Amino acid sequence: MIKFIEVENLLPIRNTVLREGRLTLDECRFPTDKIEGAFHLGYYVDEELACIVSFHPQPYDKFGPNGYQLRGMATTEKYRGQGIGNQLVNFALTYLRGQKVNYVWCNARKKAVPFYHNTAFEIVSTEFEVPGIGPHYVMYVKLR
Repeated sequence: MIKFIEVENLLPIRNTVLREGRLTLDECRFPTDKIEGAFHLGYYVDEELACIVSFHPQPYDKFGPNGYQLRGMATTEKYRGQGIGNQLVNFALTYLRGQKVNYVWCNARKKAVPFYHNTAFEIVSTEFEVPGIGPHYVMYVKLR
């Protein structure tokens, strides 16, 4: 089941999956987590939070206004490869289309590029390094 959730609910998964448990929960907060228009989604299997993702309004230079950035996409190890992440992203894209958002973009880890390709994102940058995390690409999907 997909739910809109509070950022506090997703911090443990952000830390475990995206930061390998190296940070405190407060260090896993993004500056954009609580800005106007930001929202967070969680996919629950029974009562267990299995997958998370965050979105906030943020244009990307070459695509103009009314864009959203996807950040912090993570699925717990137990639930990877079951299509949960795909369902969560597709739910968000449908929701944002209904909010009249023009596009969504993200900084995708190199190893996650195939996942984002499967949810209609395309690579729009050269590879770049995020210090301490690894190689990334900017990816984009047009909504309207």
